[in-house]
Amino acid sequence: MKRTLLLLLVALPCWAQDLEHRAVALERELRCLVCQNQSLAESNAPLAMDLRNQIREQLAAGKSEREVVDYLVARYGDFVRYRPPLKANTVLLWGGPFLFLVGGFSLLIRFLRRRRVPAPQLTSAERERAAKLLE
Repeated sequence: MKRTLLLLLVALPCWAQDLEHRAVALERELRCLVCQNQSLAESNAPLAMDLRNQIREQLAAGKSEREVVDYLVARYGDFVRYRPPLKANTVLLWGGPFLFLVGGFSLLIRFLRRRRVPAPQLTSAERERAAKLLE
C-alpha cells in the first residue's frame, strides 16, 4: 500500500508535467482565431483561453495531439494551424513564395539586360578630333 502510494506521488507530478509540456507545445503550433498572427500560447483573448483549457481537458482525457488538432481543424478549419497541410486549396500558399522569388529574379535579369547600353560609335569628325587631342 505504501509503495503504491509512493509510486503514485512520484508519478503524478511527472504525468502532470508531461501533460503541461504537450499542451504548451500544441498551443504554440495553433493560431489564435481572434488575434493578428499570435499563437494560442501568446494570446490573451477569451477565445484563446477557452481553447487552451479545451486542449488541456482533451489531453487529460487521453486524446493524442493529432486527435486534438483534428478536432480543432474540423471545428475552425485549417486557419487554426500555423502550418496548414498541402492540399489543392493551399498549393498557392506553399508555392507562392517560390513563385515570387523566381518572378523577382526574372524581372531583375530583364531589367539588368535592358540597362546595358552599347558603347557609342564615334563619327569620323569625332575620331579626327580625338586623334588631334591625343597627339
